[in-house]
Amino acid sequence: MASEGNPVCRKCRREGVKLYLKGDKCYSRKCPVEKRTYPPGMHGQGGMRRKLSDYGVQLREKQKMRRIYGVREGQFRNYVKEAVRRPGVTGENLLQMLELRLDNLVYRMGIATSRAQARQFVNHGHILVNGKRVNIPSYQARVNDVVEVCEDAKKILPLAAAVEAAGGRPRPAWLQFDASQFRGTVVSVPVRDDIDTDVQESLIVEFYSR
Repeated sequence: MASEGNPVCRKCRREGVKLYLKGDKCYSRKCPVEKRTYPPGMHGQGGMRRKLSDYGVQLREKQKMRRIYGVREGQFRNYVKEAVRRPGVTGENLLQMLELRLDNLVYRMGIATSRAQARQFVNHGHILVNGKRVNIPSYQARVNDVVEVCEDAKKILPLAAAVEAAGGRPRPAWLQFDASQFRGTVVSVPVRDDIDTDVQESLIVEFYSR
């Protein structure tokens, strides 16, 4: 995903919640969302928050999900279309596709401290899927896919530090990860209860149904 040109922490403050875009900083007391609980901009502090319309609430929820997973608008719209086409609950389908993106898997396994860093590792060719190098962050993984760090990248300091830092971070039950081998496996498709992303996906489906 290309840069949107905005400081990352301003995005979290705009949504009023942590989007965990800055890795370890989001878990520390240095997080701007905790220090400045008001929106960014000259009218943020002390300004009155306007009551959002139904459309505004749906828009903010859509923007929040896009920013969490680092997906551009056009690509996100395509995910929604595919979620509608698939059988099942549309909102859950959408979350499943986003969770099964390769960059998200690298983040969830603890190989990277943030999705942005995970996307960088994938772009630079450090990640293998079933033994083959994949440098497409949006690659859709499947059950039983093995995701691992290529041998020549295991000594890269940021990557090794990320795995160590993520040691205390809970990993989802639908993934298995061997930190000593820098290797993980997708053991199942995540269901909604397995996904801790704080979004109301039904509002996003309603937004695109207009």
